[in-house]
Amino acid sequence: MTQSKATTVDEYLAELPDDRRKTIAEVRKVVKKNLPKGYQEMVGFGMIAYCVPLSKYSNTYNNQPLCYVGLAAQKNYNSLYLMGAYATAAQRKALEGAFKKAGKKLDMGKSCVRFRDVDDLPLDVIAKTVASIPADEWIRIYESSRPKKK
Repeated sequence: MTQSKATTVDEYLAELPDDRRKTIAEVRKVVKKNLPKGYQEMVGFGMIAYCVPLSKYSNTYNNQPLCYVGLAAQKNYNSLYLMGAYATAAQRKALEGAFKKAGKKLDMGKSCVRFRDVDDLPLDVIAKTVASIPADEWIRIYESSRPKKK
């Protein structure tokens, strides 16, 4: 699948083949149920994104909402972007350990967990990971990663 041009989540889901739509919808349900207050579901960066809206925090390097979690159907797999696992070593280590304990193979880039089917993910681990960083804490983590202005 090429990068989506959808502007709403419903449009994004409608673009997907039935099997991919079902998988993305199941993971989406887990993310939405466990997402802390202060994040907003939207389409951004060519995927379903869960971000701190600009109305709450606008001081981003790219003038886009501050993304915390992303969910996308790629050409050969699906991706769950867990930005907290990229930004904090503790969350990354916890995620790796939880996948291993669940007997699941973690196929991960910097923040992208690649999976073909919902059964590839330990959903309880995904739920806990998504729930672990409130929006205000995510803003603090983001700000601490940015170069200090003189």
